[in-house]
Amino acid sequence: MAFKGPLQPQPFTIEAPEQVLDDMKTLIRLGRLAPTTYEGTHPEAGLGISDEWTKNAREIWLTSFDWRAHEKRINAFPNWKVDVTDDDGTIYDIHFIGVLSDDANAVPLVLLHGWPGSIIEFLDVIAILQQSKSPSFHIIAPSLPGYGWTSGPPPHVNLNVSGVARIVDKFVTGLGFRDYVVQGGDIGSHVARVIGSKAQNCRAVHINMFVSRGEPATKPPLTRAHEERLKSTRGFMTAGYGYGIQQGTRPSTIGHVLSSNPLALLAWIGEKVIAWTDSTPTLDTILAMVTVYWVTNSASTSLYPYRALAADDPPPYISIKKPLGYSIFPKEILSYPPGWLGHNSNLVFVREHQKGGHFAALECPNELAQDIIEFVSALPKFEKSPYPAL
Repeated sequence: MAFKGPLQPQPFTIEAPEQVLDDMKTLIRLGRLAPTTYEGTHPEAGLGISDEWTKNAREIWLTSFDWRAHEKRINAFPNWKVDVTDDDGTIYDIHFIGVLSDDANAVPLVLLHGWPGSIIEFLDVIAILQQSKSPSFHIIAPSLPGYGWTSGPPPHVNLNVSGVARIVDKFVTGLGFRDYVVQGGDIGSHVARVIGSKAQNCRAVHINMFVSRGEPATKPPLTRAHEERLKSTRGFMTAGYGYGIQQGTRPSTIGHVLSSNPLALLAWIGEKVIAWTDSTPTLDTILAMVTVYWVTNSASTSLYPYRALAADDPPPYISIKKPLGYSIFPKEILSYPPGWLGHNSNLVFVREHQKGGHFAALECPNELAQDIIEFVSALPKFEKSPYPAL
């Protein structure tokens, strides 16, 4: 089955130039590790990445990490690129994984990552969703503007989260999809909620992170579990969100820092992946997540959503009248209660899991995929008419 819209993407193969990889290794080798400190030798104190972990990760990155193997894994799925023109005339060169079903009634499903993530997070989920027959899916997983292999905004464009939502909708509908379902975590969850509130062609929204700036006026009741997670979330905002304040208020400065040397990028991202997950991913996975940002030179171009979020874009409570699903993973860093999400939205699906953290697609692909399947399967119950065939 081919794309049926006016946008006609071209096949794309991910392959970093050998010189980029050679230069990366040279910079890793020449990069200076910080002196051993109290902060770096007491990881249990939550003071940042440990000296020992950084030293070991650097050695593995230099000696045995195989980026080409990760490229091969990504390229095992159909990768594409296509130009999308925004309202102001800016053209974004969008990279995406696009797996189309032969089923004429397949549901278009858009998977949106966040920071410091990438499409790598979704590889296992995509493989599982490919096997689903009831429903079957057309799976579209783009690199967001400024992330990975998708071009970022030019210097004169002040892109925000609502702008990303607009571009994603233009991209998906331009491929020929109507009545699509969008799923997102982290920044992808913000984008997904804006799409659900504004995009006519979006059918439903599923998220695995929800951020609020305070409880709604209706003050929905809280369970004991919700109170505990809310307490943990507030603790994170007090002691763990320093990176977000930096990225939202001084993105140019931290962008230069992270673009200067792979070790700086490794420490900045590695610390988040370790701290935000329920079960720490393998070092190979973390190195792959970091390498995506290095080989695509997107460490600085991926920070603009934090500036937008600092300015309340999107607003804390967006009303979504379309069916909305919420999967809650216990170690999610930002876990606000479903009652807060649903007080002014059409929340029809809530699933609370016993394991998993911020990178749900990466940590719990089976659980997240099954939630998506169950949520999409139930959509006809919440709609006036059955899903139309493409």
